[in-house]
Amino acid sequence: MINSLRLQQYRSYLDDSFEFSGSVNIIVGPNASGKTNLLEALLMVCRGSSFRARDAELVGFGKPWARLDAAADKDSHRSVKLEIDADDKTQKTFEVDGQTLHRLSFQKTLPVVLFEPNHLQLLHGSPERRRDFLDDLLEQLTPGFSTTRRHYRRAVAQRNALLKQGHDTNHQLFAWNVRLSDLGGYLADARLQLLSDINSRLSELYTRLAQRQTSISLQYDSAVSADQYSSDLLHKLERSQQHDFERGFTSHGPHRDDISIVINDHPAQEAASRGEVRTLLLALKLIEVELVEGQRSQPPILLLDDVFSELDGARRRALTEVLASHQTFITTTDADVIMHTFSEAAQIIPLQSGPVIPAGKKPTTK
Repeated sequence: MINSLRLQQYRSYLDDSFEFSGSVNIIVGPNASGKTNLLEALLMVCRGSSFRARDAELVGFGKPWARLDAAADKDSHRSVKLEIDADDKTQKTFEVDGQTLHRLSFQKTLPVVLFEPNHLQLLHGSPERRRDFLDDLLEQLTPGFSTTRRHYRRAVAQRNALLKQGHDTNHQLFAWNVRLSDLGGYLADARLQLLSDINSRLSELYTRLAQRQTSISLQYDSAVSADQYSSDLLHKLERSQQHDFERGFTSHGPHRDDISIVINDHPAQEAASRGEVRTLLLALKLIEVELVEGQRSQPPILLLDDVFSELDGARRRALTEVLASHQTFITTTDADVIMHTFSEAAQIIPLQSGPVIPAGKKPTTK
């Protein structure tokens, strides 16, 4: 749980401090008032990265540095500092309970689940969006997954660089083929296990949310055999080498795979209604909360960026049941849309001038 947060030269904030309730916090303000920036800052202190920007974009315009300082439960303190060096590169450092770090390990992160508008494009967006959904969740569930994911990306970039240099690099590719098949097999196996865990819960939860019997599943789509992913990937990398030289990039591996969604034996990407998309996403997010809480043995912090109003009454009530037992941050332009759902259990944080309003009070400004 995050009890307080100070933002210095971060995005639109010059030097601002906030105190938070341990239950539901509703961040209200007009567009461009900094609501999403505040939510992003919370994610930074929990997980060490933004969900929408590079580190350089987080420093206030024209400023040489930015800093976030948070007080968490059990007298824990954590800071994030971003500094722009002489070469215009951004250096990021963390401090957790007095220990300086250059990267947050799995053990040093705080569990958090983010729900933001771009997630509504999960079904019809690019395959990369669906891959990132799985991999971002796996980073919170599996120690070491983040490191392997980073190493895999670097290996793909190195192999692609060799491919662009032409056939003179042919003798160097074997080592990278082996490296990619080892790393890729780990990533794909982890994704497949996660999909199995999700599918074991998805139909029942979707049926309850939609209030009608529905069969729904996520399926892993790959040109590589799921049963022996690592060895089959190595075989395909070797067989497609000439083709890859001609195209200049690696054509097989987890970075090319996709996830398809099937509802009642029909491809959801082709036929899902707007309501079905929202029900699916809500079901996936509720499963995400359950998985993260089970793995980390503590309830995750929930961040909802301007999506609560996208849900109708039944879906909103289902989400509210979960929010009540977690520290939650919800951004909105209209607190009245949300307040009646939580009654006295929410704290309003207006981003206009004035103090934080205690739980049960309504803002006097619109």
